[in-house]
Amino acid sequence: MHLRTFFRTTLLLSGALLWNSCSQKSNETKPVRKPVTETVFASGILVPDDKYNLTAQNEGYLVQLNFDEGDTLKAGKVLAVIENKQNEANAQSAEALLSIARVNVSPDAPSLKQAEASKNLAEQKLKEDALQLDRYKKLMATNSVSKLEYENVELAYENSKTAFQVQQENYRQLQQQAEQQLILQNNQKEVNGVLKNQNEIRAVVGGKVYKKLKQLGDYVRRGDVIAEIGDKSKIYAKLSVDETNIKRVRLGQEVQVQLNTNKEKNYPGKVTEIYPAFDDQAQSFYVKVEFTSTLDFKISGTQLQANIITGQKPDALVIPRTYLGFGNKVNVKGKGIVVVTPGFISDEWVEIISGLDEQSVLVLDQNK
Repeated sequence: MHLRTFFRTTLLLSGALLWNSCSQKSNETKPVRKPVTETVFASGILVPDDKYNLTAQNEGYLVQLNFDEGDTLKAGKVLAVIENKQNEANAQSAEALLSIARVNVSPDAPSLKQAEASKNLAEQKLKEDALQLDRYKKLMATNSVSKLEYENVELAYENSKTAFQVQQENYRQLQQQAEQQLILQNNQKEVNGVLKNQNEIRAVVGGKVYKKLKQLGDYVRRGDVIAEIGDKSKIYAKLSVDETNIKRVRLGQEVQVQLNTNKEKNYPGKVTEIYPAFDDQAQSFYVKVEFTSTLDFKISGTQLQANIITGQKPDALVIPRTYLGFGNKVNVKGKGIVVVTPGFISDEWVEIISGLDEQSVLVLDQNK
């Protein structure tokens, strides 16, 4: 859920700013010099550090839930179990097929033994034909056999040689196929084992359960969030800052945070991270603020408002904003309309850079 966020730039002033005397009418005032602090206002929520969603990797019914909201968990603990019989059946089938593949790759495998026997027979035939060819070579040298008889023996030898090579290659291919099948079945067994193990949902990182989103017996699908888990010891403020104000925010700036549960108390912090991406849905940038003092309320999702201190001036000249007219014009007693150069502008006050001094008497336009 995205929070609707409001933004404003404020001026924090010490002391009273209005100048009035008994002889002055209430619609007159003078500029005064005061220390001014410029802030960017933003709203946000409390977020635990290292927060992550515990999600389902398989689909099925939750048959076990071993945690409750607020529990502290250790990494690796089984938090939930999903009933997915298909994954269990696939794992058993993969194990059985792997056993067959192991047998097929051994020297005693029926297919390999048959191929080896054929290879041995071909080798024996080749040896016999080689001896026959050698004899006929000697006989041919003494003209004891005809040329045709010699060529027939030579042809028989070449045929035996080719047959032996074929049987050798056949044995090698069968052996290679058996080894490939063993690798494939072993991989399939590992994959199905992983899928089966994903029926057990474990804590990736230890932490505290801040929100439990599913109940026992719920049907979950892959990617469904079952719980939100985060660091129990550290929590920070996640602020939404408008794109027109983000340029004023810098790392290390001081921040005053008020929780909506206790708006009477300020919690000091500092900007530690400016998220690099703009959130299109919230239409804002996110800023991380870490608290510099002990936070006595640590419930994730608590709404808050904060002032990021973006600038300070120890001696600024300011006037009430109601005295500033359109076009940066003010009505000065005895001078009439004067155009001024404003600095910081808040809902109530305006810093004057030039055009006025402390002796100027401003008259409020009665028509305003």
